[in-house]
Amino acid sequence: MLAIAVALAMDALAVSVATGVCLHVVNFRQVFRLAFHFGLFQALMPIIGWLGGLTVRDFIDAYAHWVAFGLLLFVSANMIREAWQHADDDAPRKDPTKGFSLVMLSVATSIDALAVGFSMSVLNVSIWVPALVIGLVAGIFTVTGLQLGCRIGSIKKFARYAELAGAMVLLAIGINILYEHGVFS
Repeated sequence: MLAIAVALAMDALAVSVATGVCLHVVNFRQVFRLAFHFGLFQALMPIIGWLGGLTVRDFIDAYAHWVAFGLLLFVSANMIREAWQHADDDAPRKDPTKGFSLVMLSVATSIDALAVGFSMSVLNVSIWVPALVIGLVAGIFTVTGLQLGCRIGSIKKFARYAELAGAMVLLAIGINILYEHGVFS
């Protein structure tokens, strides 16, 4: 169960590192918002998948990877735009821990947990304890990733490149999701 939680939390870790790089400095509210939402969505998605069981599996499986890719592509494109737009100034940046960006990132990083819920439903395994563990691990990884990203992003001469690298990581996660679902084969 812990191995599954760690595997599912890797997307949240990568996105939170990229977010920390983008923000350079985070306050308690930003850390709480991102960790809470990533943990909540990571916990809810397996429950939704479990409740859906086999009835809607084919429909969701057919499109979930495209939804996750689209959301990650959108956020990645915005990060690239902001990296070039704010390259030489200290203007405030859009906070990805607020609003629609937060929801998009939460869904994109947790959508693969639907399959875990489906699997547990098929195996007739209770979902409640695994969902709790998955959510807690995702929250912990998110806090860790934000702190790491802030340290990388605070080095002024590397900030733009770190933000671009973060955007590329998000894009790579999206492409990997498509690859894992056989889009390229």
